Amino acid sequence: MTEYEQLLGRVAQQARDIRPWGWASLPDPVEEAALTRAEAALGFSLHPLLAALYLRIGDGGFGPSYGLLPLLDGPPSGEPAAVPQYLANRASGRKDPDWPWPEGVLPISHWGCGMYACVDCSTPQGTVLLYEPNADDAAQAWYVDAPGLVDWLHTWLEGTGWYEESNDGTDLAPWPDFPIRTGTARAS
Repeated sequence: MTEYEQLLGRVAQQARDIRPWGWASLPDPVEEAALTRAEAALGFSLHPLLAALYLRIGDGGFGPSYGLLPLLDGPPSGEPAAVPQYLANRASGRKDPDWPWPEGVLPISHWGCGMYACVDCSTPQGTVLLYEPNADDAAQAWYVDAPGLVDWLHTWLEGTGWYEESNDGTDLAPWPDFPIRTGTARAS
């Protein structure tokens, strides 16, 4: 059994046992056709582990805090789905170049107050980033939550994420690639 298979099994068990806010039951997984539509709309492929979560576990509703966002269609609560949220963030960034949204960085979970956990689908490990829009500028709004999606899921399963009360005061490192990925790097 591969590491992904073992991890998917643990996530599936946790997803069945714990319902985040507002989710009465775990949504069905997405079909392959929905994943294909999502990737076509995004213009990039989901990280393989993220795709497996949607295809094998459920269309959101599990994970830390409010759980993963649905892929294409939001739940009755009105929370946006991942793909429409990404597209809206990219469009907003084009209108306000001081707050660009990096290409390939998919919001996957809402933390409240405009904050999102995001997966950088352009990295092999699927770096998980925290977007905190209450910063003074866009470069200060991005933090590395976990070096990869595997690590992020393990912290959720083990109850060791920064968002846990036991980790109050944990500081996340700023995302050093933000200026490079958004073209906002300034020459000195």
